[in-house]
Amino acid sequence: MFWNLDLARYLVDAPWPATKDELIDYANRIGAPQEVVENLEELQDGDEQYESIEEVWPDFPTDEDFYYNDEDTEF
Repeated sequence: MFWNLDLARYLVDAPWPATKDELIDYANRIGAPQEVVENLEELQDGDEQYESIEEVWPDFPTDEDFYYNDEDTEF
């Protein structure tokens, strides 16, 4: 499974929580690239619900991953 930001952005607005099948259906309905569907197909089978994109791609960057220090910025 290979995720990057370009592929993951298709799932940011998915109807969370969702099962694997629901995510695949969503990706198909919005016209996501085949790579997104293939990544989702590699998820564990079953009725497990994923609460967020972080459960699908644990390395998904969040705001906490970026360091913003406006005090050091000179204008």
